Amino acid sequence: MTSLRLNKLTCYLTLWLCICAPTLLAQLNHTDYKLYATATKSIIDLDSLINSCAGADVIFFGEEHNDSVAHFLETEIWKKLHNRYQRVCLSLEMFERDVQPTMNDYLSGLIREKNFLKDCRVWNNYRDYKPMVEYAKQNKLPVICANAPGRYSNMAGRLGPGSLSEIDATSKKYIAPLPYALAGGGYFEKLTALTSHGKDSTPMPATMNNFNMIAAQSLWDATMAYSIAQGLKAHKKTKVFHVNGRFHSDEHYAVVTQLKNYNAKAKCMVISCFRDDAFNEPNWEAWHKLGDYIIVTNPAVPTTYE
Repeated sequence: MTSLRLNKLTCYLTLWLCICAPTLLAQLNHTDYKLYATATKSIIDLDSLINSCAGADVIFFGEEHNDSVAHFLETEIWKKLHNRYQRVCLSLEMFERDVQPTMNDYLSGLIREKNFLKDCRVWNNYRDYKPMVEYAKQNKLPVICANAPGRYSNMAGRLGPGSLSEIDATSKKYIAPLPYALAGGGYFEKLTALTSHGKDSTPMPATMNNFNMIAAQSLWDATMAYSIAQGLKAHKKTKVFHVNGRFHSDEHYAVVTQLKNYNAKAKCMVISCFRDDAFNEPNWEAWHKLGDYIIVTNPAVPTTYE
């Protein structure tokens, strides 16, 4: 009986994701967020943000993965960047480097979406990122599969970063060059203080149950940074729009810091986007260090998943 109920629940959930979630995204609008420029301490509109990207090589959009408004904005910004600057490239934490050939085949129209979804091991909430990928496909824009394969971040955590030297040469292409830099300074302190990307957190040791979280997280960050650097090199005079969980870019830490190891001249802009109960009366001063631009979204809008 329990199994039957779970199967029914799964079916209902799948139906909701296919029908209700796209409808929700379509209903969102520009009253569901507030955008703040930390340099000028002022509220601005989306077009002003796009104009301010003129001097940036990489625009980091730090999200909370289930934030409906953030996903709406990501697509809006991606389209506006293309319309304004033409030469743009999408980079995603949500895809791992070893599936890049499959991504390229899909963007070229060579393989079916069914095969793409399976072989790229897409996240359960891929529907949230699909509009950006489809826009890239329609407009023949490159998409970077930026992240390290989970098996190798797990390996770094279980066996230590030095163990990665033992994987074969082909596999090493899927991660940042070895040895990669481990988190330090303020970012190290953040890592050891948090158990998740969310705001609710509990203390976490750097090594827990013999798993080195610092080594694992740093491999994610270094690999995404390396992927972005390779993208900048391959696509000259092109802006990279990189989307990741905001923990990977807030305060110019993590991926942003790691990028300097591979491209010291890259000019980075950081957008930090999150839901907050203070939406009606935002405390911008409390958030100003998170990025160059802060977006607070309406907590009344349903999330794309719990």
